Amino acid sequence: MKFNWGKRKPHCHIRGPFCHREAETRDRAIDELLEFIWNLRENGVSNLADLQSEASDPEARNILSYMEQEGLFAREGDKVYLKEKGEEKAREIIRRHRLTERLLMEIFELSEEEAEKEACKLEHILSPEVTDSVCTFLGHPPVCPHGKPIPPGKCCTAPEKSVKPLVMPLNDLDPGGEGRIVFISSNFPARLDKLSALGVVPGSIIKLRQKKPSPIIQVGETTVAVDPEIVHDIYVKAV
Repeated sequence: MKFNWGKRKPHCHIRGPFCHREAETRDRAIDELLEFIWNLRENGVSNLADLQSEASDPEARNILSYMEQEGLFAREGDKVYLKEKGEEKAREIIRRHRLTERLLMEIFELSEEEAEKEACKLEHILSPEVTDSVCTFLGHPPVCPHGKPIPPGKCCTAPEKSVKPLVMPLNDLDPGGEGRIVFISSNFPARLDKLSALGVVPGSIIKLRQKKPSPIIQVGETTVAVDPEIVHDIYVKAV
């Protein structure tokens, strides 16, 4: 199957279906196209013409027709939208892919290219139970390594966690506890710049000196009081 990318390059959050062509079964092709529609939507693309221009191969067009007949997506004028069945299926695929990327890049320290390649494979085979275990193990991360949201699962709101998180918000450490920063989930560039200037960046060792009345953190020789929201945005692996 051939896809016309134009000037855009495939990436984690805008990538063409069938990044692994040796596995072009119909079910996998459907998964990839649902994921593709989701990713296009996140980037503001919903026109049928845009989708069809990316899936220019006749076989891909046939699969799109089959998906529409199966009630996975629908057309409204020149717009395309996922129906309930397709939305849920796409959500699960996106969740598996982005959690896998997070696991491979930040726990196993694979490169972005290697993590993307393996995530493309694993997104099709992880069971819901394994996916929730990975999510809990990582501390229920809100975003993927590229800053795209990870759809939450039932495990994210469960009152009890069967797997102790390996990665957790800094605020979950006891006062005096230390951790290695894995990622920072803040969506505020100015806040990230300020933290970076203090040395609060992934890979650094950070100490939570106190939680109340105001959190105080220490990185190297720098000790500073921060807003409570910040210690929830910094995810660490205890050391």
